[in-house]
Amino acid sequence: MQAAAVAQASGVEEGPAVPQGTAFVLDAQDARLLTEIGMLAAEAGDVARADAIFGALRRVRPDRAYPYVGLVLARLAAGRTGEAVRLLEDAQVGDPQEHAVLHAWRGMALQLVGRSAESRKVLTEAAAMPGEGARMARRLLGLEEEEARMPARLETIAINQ
Repeated sequence: MQAAAVAQASGVEEGPAVPQGTAFVLDAQDARLLTEIGMLAAEAGDVARADAIFGALRRVRPDRAYPYVGLVLARLAAGRTGEAVRLLEDAQVGDPQEHAVLHAWRGMALQLVGRSAESRKVLTEAAAMPGEGARMARRLLGLEEEEARMPARLETIAINQ
């Protein structure tokens, strides 16, 4: 399913990204404030308001993952997990670190809809990517605890040799 079709089916208005030259209009502090307001709507399961805010943020920050995360959180809070998965399946960002974030959230959403094997596959792929998304995926897979124990195990092996 194309991103425009998912957006239309889920009520997210699809519009053109703001041209790169005009993206400066919304500075980082304003984007952060809008994100916080959008998160309040998302946490309340208010999909319409979250869509309005995160849809706009997606247009002015097309290469960032956080607008998608806001859209997904609103759907998860509203019990619309299938829509959240579809949104993440079609989400596209250019930055590999941002892609890893979307992948990790997709893995979590797949788990919530009961698609465990697919979730594990997506999370494993995300864990191999760079950035915060990889760390999130490793935590969801339970690998962070194993990595934390690893240096102690390596010391023990080195001492016994």
